[in-house]
This record gives sequence, C-alpha cells and structure tokens, in this order.
Amino acid sequence: MPKKSFSELINSPGMPVLVDFYADWCGPCKTMSPIIQQVASENAGKVKVIKIDVDKNQAVAQQFRVQGIPTLMLFQGGKVLWRQSGVVPAHQLNQVLRQYTARNDTS
Repeated sequence: MPKKSFSELINSPGMPVLVDFYADWCGPCKTMSPIIQQVASENAGKVKVIKIDVDKNQAVAQQFRVQGIPTLMLFQGGKVLWRQSGVVPAHQLNQVLRQYTARNDTS
C-alpha cells in the first residue's frame, strides 16, 4: 500500500497542506465537505487538501489536540500555520490560503 503516513504528508516540502479533521456522524462536517471540495478545486496546484476521519485516526487527532470537529489545520513543512474549528465559509478559507500561498510565491 503506497499510502503516505500523516506525518509524511504534512512534512513534505513544497505546497501547504490543508487538513480537514472530520467524522461521518458530524453535522457541521457535512456542511464543511462541499466547501472543502470547492476550495480544493479553486486552489489546485497551490494547496494539497486531505481529510482525516477522527474516528479512524484517533492518534493523529489526539496528537494535534483536535477536540471539536470540523477542525481545519494548515501545515507547511510540518509546522501549523493556521487552525480553526467549526464551519469556515469558502471565501474566508480562500482568504487564509491566499495569505499563505502568496508568501510562497515570493520565496
């Protein structure tokens, strides 16, 4: 199975990684899902987006102290750049991502 581990994904050099911590039973997570898909397609090539099911990946959720879901975290080179719990509107999420991807364009 060529699946990368979570730490490999968030530590990979290059583009930032947006992680959506969610659960199938979570109402706000279901609200967030199409927003994540929209933002992922709008930022294709700039940001990698991965979804982590907290029920199946409890160790990762505990490692990052994810207590409420959905929790979104943006990583770059293994460091947390941004974090927010709850539903985040697409325009706000795009704004956050632009803030961090614009920084990378100039480096």
